[in-house]
Amino acid sequence: MNQPSLLLTQGDPAGIGPELALKAWIVREEQALPPFAVVSDPAFLERVAQSQGWNVPVTAVETAQVPDVFPKALPVIPLSVPVFAQPGRPDSGAAASVVESIERAVELVQQGSASALVTNPIAKHVLYEAGFRHPGHTEFLAALASQGRDEIYHPVMMLWSEKLAVVPVTVHIPLADVPSALTTDLIVRTGRIVARELRERFGIENPRLALAGLNPHAGENGSMGSEDVSIIVPAIDILRAEGIEATGPLPADTMFHARARRRYDAALAMYHDQALIPIKTIAFDEAVNVTLGLPFVRTSPDHGTAFDIAGQGIARPDSLIAAIKLAARLGKR
Repeated sequence: MNQPSLLLTQGDPAGIGPELALKAWIVREEQALPPFAVVSDPAFLERVAQSQGWNVPVTAVETAQVPDVFPKALPVIPLSVPVFAQPGRPDSGAAASVVESIERAVELVQQGSASALVTNPIAKHVLYEAGFRHPGHTEFLAALASQGRDEIYHPVMMLWSEKLAVVPVTVHIPLADVPSALTTDLIVRTGRIVARELRERFGIENPRLALAGLNPHAGENGSMGSEDVSIIVPAIDILRAEGIEATGPLPADTMFHARARRRYDAALAMYHDQALIPIKTIAFDEAVNVTLGLPFVRTSPDHGTAFDIAGQGIARPDSLIAAIKLAARLGKR
């Protein structure tokens, strides 16, 4: 009996997601990719392939058919709405297809019809114009996962590569709002989820977490800001008391070089750029966005819609390929 396959969401159809999905299928044998299907409009993907001169047969399927179809054609789980989009021209009229692709993929993975979910990039501002009410992609996934359940899921964003894994404790908020948003409880809750998922999904028996300081030089014992002493240190003490190997707060400017990275499995950064600058510097084309804390595996390429190059056929599929491979690895556990 075939194992459940991976599902790729469509992403914003005016961005690079659809062409990256096609490129990933083209190199499926070279990259030894596991079977996957795209949740989209088959006719739309055929048009994208034809516009680039790519010989990619597209076949509408149900999830059980994916492993058999994948070697010879790109399997597509059809949407209920047709998709029309011009590359590089985002249009809120396509929002319904973007949302349906995500909802359908989550439904199938929660049913066990797929082993994991790989999401292509969306443009939040386009969805907002169509009435989308969630702060972002990850929050929407958490809301879908929580429907009909007693548990409210707290998603945690991790950027992962073979060289470095980072977690921003606060994510998409202005830098000026970080000190007030950063709490001991938030750090502890994030650390618990990261440690648990590193054990259960990544197979790391005793995960080592390194926590960055908020202020320069981790606050210099309170002389350059009190948050490191009053907020971060108590969080580390709680995590350690629970048996989690946590170190810090560490000066962020010295914790990402090669020797320092060997001392931990994941770095917890206190704000968005503190986490993303080092990993995008070290592993720009290979980094994968992994959502921890959900009842299913979700990965995503570590880049946006790239409307400026959409339709030109020059977008690199490296990050999507890495996301597919990691989703398959985690889905097996």
